[in-house]
Amino acid sequence: MIQQRGTEIKKRSQWLGYMRRNYILYLFLAPAVILTIIFKYVPMYGAIIAFKNFSPRKGIMGSEWVGFEHFQRFLSSPNFYDILMNTLKLSAYGLILGFPVPILLALMLNLIRGAKIKKNIQLIVYAPNFISVVVVTGMLFVFLSPAGVVNALITSFTGKPVSFMSDPAYFRTVYILSGIWQTAGWSSIIYVATLANVDPQLHDAATIDGASLLKRIRHIDLPALKPVMAVLFILAAGGIMSIGYEKAFLMQTALNTPTSEIIATYVYKVGLQAGDYAYSTAIGLFNSVINVILLVFVNTVVKRLNEGEGLY
Repeated sequence: MIQQRGTEIKKRSQWLGYMRRNYILYLFLAPAVILTIIFKYVPMYGAIIAFKNFSPRKGIMGSEWVGFEHFQRFLSSPNFYDILMNTLKLSAYGLILGFPVPILLALMLNLIRGAKIKKNIQLIVYAPNFISVVVVTGMLFVFLSPAGVVNALITSFTGKPVSFMSDPAYFRTVYILSGIWQTAGWSSIIYVATLANVDPQLHDAATIDGASLLKRIRHIDLPALKPVMAVLFILAAGGIMSIGYEKAFLMQTALNTPTSEIIATYVYKVGLQAGDYAYSTAIGLFNSVINVILLVFVNTVVKRLNEGEGLY
């Protein structure tokens, strides 16, 4: 017992000594830790509202405790299934269609040998990421309106325009494709950086041995990308329910609501517009719990398929 206590004291003194020697590193780390605590952990206190009949006049602790009443109300609401399925479909389709694009883009950029040409192409594909969501949505309404450029081309062949922005059948397609266009270039940066660390001698040796381009990509580039792909896929799948409401809300019209109404837009409407803070908090908490479950599940599956390599 005394020996164990002595070992603990020795480890603690070593740790304090390490902190004193490297205090500059901790000073650099401190702002990030403080901001994370303030904006990520402190707001968790507000999750109590989901279990109360919240009144701004009474405050969080003074409001009446109602337990899971708001959760039951959401789960039993007539539009629960439609909202949940709209959210899942939009996220799942976006993940399935959008996840491989940055990888393919990084592989293509890696094949470009001219440094100047490569930089110019990277500038072009990265630029859309810096365009505001509001501007992107405005561009969609301009280009895809009945009098827009796209419909002008369609009308010349079919004789009638297509209501891309009002027809519910086109909402997911427009949302996902525009999202891929906007974010694929920026998302490929981490893959490009990973490929830059691949030893060129591996490609030279494979070329001498007669390996084709596809074989070199399959046996050299993709194995190098595999750990990064696993981590990013887990993170993407774990946030599958966390679609930002801005773009969906801006693209939403009275006609495409059957497919554009997702959990995020519903929370915005019942919480900020209707002022039902407790109900909207319960929906948001339900959404977060589903994300955590998906994160744990996907990480477990990926670790089994990826020889024990996962997010944690």
